[in-house]
Amino acid sequence: MALSDPLGDMLTRIRNGQSAAKATVRSPASKLRARVLDVLVTEGYIRGYHDAVSATGAPEIEIELKYHEGLPVIQSIDRVSRPGRRVYSSIKDLPTFRNGLGIQILSTPRGVMSDAAARAANVGGEVLCRVF
Repeated sequence: MALSDPLGDMLTRIRNGQSAAKATVRSPASKLRARVLDVLVTEGYIRGYHDAVSATGAPEIEIELKYHEGLPVIQSIDRVSRPGRRVYSSIKDLPTFRNGLGIQILSTPRGVMSDAAARAANVGGEVLCRVF
C-alpha cells in the first residue's frame, strides 16, 4: 500500500518508538527522509541513522533514538506541511518555535535545513515539521 505522507509516517514511527522506549526504529528509505534525519542528528535530537535492508529486500533507514536520563530527547515532533495543506514561509515571516528552544525543519532551494540555518542563509521555504 502506498503512503500518502511518507515523511509524516517516519515522524510517527519516531514518536511511537520513543513512547515505547525503543532503541531503534525502521522506516522506508528516501532522500527527503535522510535529509530530515541529517538535521535531527546535527541538532542533537537523535543519535544517528544508517541504511538497512528489509526482509523483502526493500531499502530502509534504521534510526537510533536518543534518551537523556531515561526520558526521550524529542518531547514533541509534529508535521506542519501536509500533502493536503502545504505551508510555506519567507524567512522574515518564520516565527520562532517555543521561544527558540525547539526547531522547525524547512525544505528550501538550498536543501533541507533547520530554521536557524535558514535564517543564517536568508532563505525561506516549506515548513516540514517542528521538533521540541
